[in-house]
Amino acid sequence: MNTVDFDLDREYVELNQLLKLAGACDSGGAGKQLVAGGRVTVDGQPESRKTAKIRVGQVVVCEGLRIRVRSA
Repeated sequence: MNTVDFDLDREYVELNQLLKLAGACDSGGAGKQLVAGGRVTVDGQPESRKTAKIRVGQVVVCEGLRIRVRSA
């Protein structure tokens, strides 16, 4: 599984936008489709909220890509 460290420079980022910014998909809309399709977990738990607030310290996994959210 590939791992990407994402440096967060604010309080949170919406899940669909994080997927786009980390390179898991090409757009926020595509990120929403990944979440709706049940292909995303946050901290090991399935996540169905497309705009869930992802904060520093959380780990998102989507189709073989692990995204670790760090403080910028």
